[in-house]
Amino acid sequence: MTVYDQLNADLKEAMKAHDKIRLGVIRGIKAQIMNAEVESADHKLTEDQVSSIVMKEIKQQKESIEEFKKGNRDDLVKDQEAKLKIAEEYAPKQMSTDEVKAVVEETIKQVGAESMADFGKVMGAVMPKVKGKADGSIINQLVKKHLQG
Repeated sequence: MTVYDQLNADLKEAMKAHDKIRLGVIRGIKAQIMNAEVESADHKLTEDQVSSIVMKEIKQQKESIEEFKKGNRDDLVKDQEAKLKIAEEYAPKQMSTDEVKAVVEETIKQVGAESMADFGKVMGAVMPKVKGKADGSIINQLVKKHLQG
């Protein structure tokens, strides 16, 4: 079952259960998918493109949580965390830190990177390999750590 099919099935279940939070999250993701389909030339997104939209939603949720924490808005933090948990159900399986570390180390060897001057070259080579499967900030930290140490 594709992510889009799963969203449709879960939307129906959320409606029946009167789960307003789940319903809102699913509708938000579906709206972003529909907007992307309208902008797309062939009007049909691939599974990777749908996963990318879900990951973008998760990133926005995490950023909102951080901002609410800075503003001491614990009530809104709890609400966003509940929404984040729901959105993460539709995300592709994430790689472990050890798996990401192995990809980073392998890529550094492949591109012959030796210093922070090669940071952009390494990031450019790593990101397509782990797209949608790992958090960009973790990748960023691991690449910096390997190039500095």
